[in-house]
Amino acid sequence: MGAAESVPETSIHEFTVKQDCNGKEVNLETYKGKVLLVVNVASKCGFTETNYTQLTELYQKYRDKDFEILAFPCNQFLRQEPGTPEQIKDFACTRFKAEYPVFQKVRVNGPDAAPVYKFLKASKPGLFGSRIKWNFTKFLVDKNGKVIDRYATSTAPMSIEKDIQKALEE
Repeated sequence: MGAAESVPETSIHEFTVKQDCNGKEVNLETYKGKVLLVVNVASKCGFTETNYTQLTELYQKYRDKDFEILAFPCNQFLRQEPGTPEQIKDFACTRFKAEYPVFQKVRVNGPDAAPVYKFLKASKPGLFGSRIKWNFTKFLVDKNGKVIDRYATSTAPMSIEKDIQKALEE
């Protein structure tokens, strides 16, 4: 259980995901040359306030320096992201001034996990296997689409700022 799944893809840029409310497909190749922070978000979690606030802070600071945050709402952990795509986007953008992309709700674990999450977990298994344990697990991805590191829910976004700066310099 929790063993890393083998995936054929070698870069996050090989995936297409669905955008928030409109369901438009977005090819992640669009983000080639940018450092990415990929996060599974939730609006009703004890970690919501800190994470969303600090994600917005990081984005404001680095968005003009080839940095992008990709937020994927997930309702797999105690149903803490129950809203519709419109409600989720409104929550993130109004309450936390999120200007980064918030994609459609995904599953991050199990057989129906989004392919991009299967790739992320296979690239950087956690301490106890590849399974994502909770909301706000973060993956730092380099400009070539390779996963640099994985951070637990309890790791505040601002605490990985040095890793982001280093990735931006490479």
